[in-house]
Amino acid sequence: MAGDQTESLTTSMNKSSSTSEKVTSTSFQGFGNLIKLLPSGTVFVFEFMSPLLTNYGNCTTLDKYLTGALIVLCGFFCCLSSFTDSIVENNKVYYGLATKKGMWLFSGSTSTDLSNYKLRFSDFVHSSFALLVFITVALLNSNTVSCYYPSLKSNQKNVLMALPVVVGGVASTVFAAFPCTRHGIGYPRTTTTDTSE
Repeated sequence: MAGDQTESLTTSMNKSSSTSEKVTSTSFQGFGNLIKLLPSGTVFVFEFMSPLLTNYGNCTTLDKYLTGALIVLCGFFCCLSSFTDSIVENNKVYYGLATKKGMWLFSGSTSTDLSNYKLRFSDFVHSSFALLVFITVALLNSNTVSCYYPSLKSNQKNVLMALPVVVGGVASTVFAAFPCTRHGIGYPRTTTTDTSE
């Protein structure tokens, strides 16, 4: 009888451990998928500067303002990068900004017809959802949580597991409905031979 109880307890603990591992794995996978939707340079800058500006979560009033400015600045660049694009001509990559009339190149000139790179509705959708994903990543950063809302820190695991999955699911659905063909700053090119899409 005692052996049956021990076996039952061991099986129950293994299931609990297995469930916990699955939830953790799912949350990190969701977080990883969210990161893929963001410009890599912007996320890197935020992840690098956040511990410094938040004093590793021990914020003063000045630290809160500086961290807020970092979040706003990175959020702005997240949105802006959704409107950038690139073209490859003669094995050289040219970056530019999509406008109503076509792409405005940051430097140089090209013989490619830049009017094919006009602003589209999907650019605004991508910009909005890239900002949403970035804000989710930024506000669930452990230093940001400790700085701005330390009482949430005890509940952070639940939020960290649930919110990225929800935001990632919604953003993935929207990005599937409005596929992005831009290869702007912070978004790597899929091939080096693309000239227009």
